[in-house]
This record gives sequence, structure tokens and C-alpha cells, in this order.
Amino acid sequence: MDAAALGKAAQTALDWPVDNAAVAVVGADGAVLATAGEQDRVFRLASVTKLLTAYATLVAVEEGAVEWDTPAGPPGSTVRHLVAHASGLPFEAGASALRVQAEPGTRRIYSNTGFEVLATTIAEAAGMSFADYLHEALCIPLGLASTRLEGSAGAGAASTAADLSRFAAELQAPTLVHADTLRDAVRVAYPDLPGVLPGFGRQDPNDWGLGFELRDGKSPHWTGSTSSPSTFGHFGQSGTFLWVDPDAGAAAVALTDRDFSEWAQRAWPVWTDAVLAALRG
Repeated sequence: MDAAALGKAAQTALDWPVDNAAVAVVGADGAVLATAGEQDRVFRLASVTKLLTAYATLVAVEEGAVEWDTPAGPPGSTVRHLVAHASGLPFEAGASALRVQAEPGTRRIYSNTGFEVLATTIAEAAGMSFADYLHEALCIPLGLASTRLEGSAGAGAASTAADLSRFAAELQAPTLVHADTLRDAVRVAYPDLPGVLPGFGRQDPNDWGLGFELRDGKSPHWTGSTSSPSTFGHFGQSGTFLWVDPDAGAAAVALTDRDFSEWAQRAWPVWTDAVLAALRG
């Protein structure tokens, strides 16, 4: 690793066309390798929320509150289908929120609605609100003091780069779930399903794990051109992302206050490639 180059690469996020940005690079051992911006500033996470919800789901499965095959959502759908965007439910809630657009397991339909149903299922099984469950299962043990879920389990959390750095460390060396549980969650669930990756168009296949979006061979993509196929994570429409690249032995968090658009499509892959080049020395 070239520490000086990594620091310079991280700092380039402050040149993005946003009012505020905070980024961090976290090593596989949990050490914060580089930062830029205010690490304690709270940002809306948008769909990066799904990573927190997915991880809380892993805890719920290990605790026995739910099982992967627990029926949830439309007929034939399970907890596993919901978290993998394979339940057939549509993108957003509304009057037709539970209108099935495909049979479970046949298409990858990115679905906030599915994550809402997932959260309700866990909440009913645990006997508490999903926000409380996530706080107790994830935020308290990891010390995510500034992280709150105040809305949708798919897009309603707010957090800081400092908190998400701790979470990124957990995603590389889990302490709340067994390593095998996380390993299974970042493998393809329901392989070979086509679908649309929001902001980047149709992907065939549109591979996804259990709540974690998988880089694999997708193109175009929000990670870098040199990101390994094993990279997993999520980005949010509020201008946020978190990726873990196991081959590089590191993760990165980026939070901004400008909604995702063409600026992010241009800036994020370049930034990621610069970070990876510094990590690889």
C-alpha cells in the first residue's frame, strides 16, 4: 500500500461537485487507512440503508427470529426472495404496492417495497419495531451512535462516515454473525436473473446476494473499472456508497449531500480506481 497516494486519492472526493462530502477507506483489519471530509457529519443514506437492513436480517436469521424460507410477501415468496430482490414485488410502495410483477425467483426487480415487507416480517417475529430491532441488533453492539432508521427500511437511514467505517470493518471481519453467514450473503442468490440496476440500466445477469449488490461482471457500474468481481456493497440516490473489495483487502465509504446523477456516474469509478491503485501500491 502507498499510504501517501491513498491519502491523496481520498482527498480528491472533496473536489466532487457537492456541498459536503465525507469519505473513508477501511482495511480488512478494521483500521481506517484514509479519510477526507467531516467524519461525524450526518448524511442521508438512501439505499445504502439496505446494507444495514440486510445485515440485521442476517442477525435475525441466526437468532432464529425468522428463517430464510419463512414465507413473506406474495405467494411463493420468502424472506430470502425479499432480501435478494427476487420476490416479484415492484420498486416503490403505493396503491399497487403488492401487485406482483413476476413470479418469485424469476426476475431481479429492485424493490423498496420488498424491503418494507421484509422489515415488517422481522418486526412481527421479534415483537418490536424494525427500527428498534436494527438499533439493538446492529447499532448498539457496533457503536453506531449516530446511525438512525427513521423511515423506510430500504432507504430511510441517516449516518456518518465514522459510523459506516465501523460497519465496513464488520463487513470484512464479522463479529455479530458467523463468517459463513456473511460469506453466503455475498454470493449470488437466484443466479442468472436479468434485471435493471438503478442508474446503470439493464444487466443480464443482474447478480445480487442477500441484500448486497454484487459487482461480478456488470458494466456500466458505480464501482471502478479495476474493482474485483468479488466486490459487494450498495449505492444510494442521496449520493452515497459503500463497497467492500475482498481482493483489495479494503472497503470504502462515501457520503455526500447531492443526489446521484451523471456527476456520480463519472466521479465514483475514477475515485475508486485511484483508491485501489494506491492500495495495491
